[in-house]
Amino acid sequence: MYLVIRIRGTTGVKQGIASTLEMLRLNRISHAVLVDENPSYKGMLQKAKDYITWGEVDLETLTELVEKRGRLVGGARLSEEYLSENTDYSTFEELANALLNGELKAQDIDMKPVFRLHPPRKGYKGIRHSVNEGGSLGYRGEDINNLAKRMA
Repeated sequence: MYLVIRIRGTTGVKQGIASTLEMLRLNRISHAVLVDENPSYKGMLQKAKDYITWGEVDLETLTELVEKRGRLVGGARLSEEYLSENTDYSTFEELANALLNGELKAQDIDMKPVFRLHPPRKGYKGIRHSVNEGGSLGYRGEDINNLAKRMA
């Protein structure tokens, strides 16, 4: 499962890339979504690589994101009370594990699929270059967890 974070804004975005970002639900800077590792999503990520960064999320990071930034439809915070009453999961870690393994989607439990994050502490390295060139864009593998923790 990939965690995808939008880094750059909308100024000067070509229509095809803008529609791809909209399909990924990345409408604003510092929004993050979870996507499956399949060929159609990989193609979308490659198309929008100049505006986003992504990598494989681990259980610890996903648990922290769901706990701190998980919101229900309507804007209410996701709580363990809500989880135990309305789902089969009683803790954030169980929910994060189910999301990570693809057992359920965020919409199945009335959770918003988008995490609204803060800008990262200590800032980005650069928003015009890829990770390979010393910037922040593109595929970053396991390092996405460090960025997500700085933004949570």
